[in-house]
Amino acid sequence: MKNVTITVEDSVLDWARIEAARRGSSVSRMLGDFMAEMMQREDAYERAYLAWRTDERSWKQSAAESSKNIARSPISKRTTAQKSIESGVTE
Repeated sequence: MKNVTITVEDSVLDWARIEAARRGSSVSRMLGDFMAEMMQREDAYERAYLAWRTDERSWKQSAAESSKNIARSPISKRTTAQKSIESGVTE
């Protein structure tokens, strides 16, 4: 472990001492834990972002490829009966 010297305002140091005592810790331990938590969150964010970018690119590529393979058929057109049902007209 390494030692670090920081500069903070007196009011911040007073708060940190009280908060550390409330947690049953020291200011040094509290700051070390805080920085380790920040590092883990940042690493997790970076991994999630990279996974999203990879998924997004592969999704766009596969969607473009699959749209070329979609067969259009005349069967998919709506019949007259379907149109009248949708418009609320009954015979």
